[in-house]
Amino acid sequence: MTTATKQTESAVRKLRDEIHVPRRVFSRLLPVSERLLADLETNKRNPSEAVQRRLNELERLITALKEIIDSEYLSKWLTEPNDAFDGLKPIEVIERGESDRIWRMIYHIASGNLT
Repeated sequence: MTTATKQTESAVRKLRDEIHVPRRVFSRLLPVSERLLADLETNKRNPSEAVQRRLNELERLITALKEIIDSEYLSKWLTEPNDAFDGLKPIEVIERGESDRIWRMIYHIASGNLT
């Protein structure tokens, strides 16, 4: 197994641990099956290009969210209904492929433009 493969798989587990969500929740964010996610985390399979792109996108989003939301609260924030997203949970927004809505929220909070 190559070093690049180990780094990719380590990144999968590291990111999931970073946001403190169970495999069931994280698998929905990529989206992959729980079995595939387990295989990615334990070096049994390599991510496809599509899964790797989604992982990279998710990593960027989580990094940006951690700049405005305490890391310990991030898991709760991701999994609770949010009025800013019409009552959807942020995880559902990501699952729907609408993470641009979250990026807009990040931009407005970071810029101080909350209108």
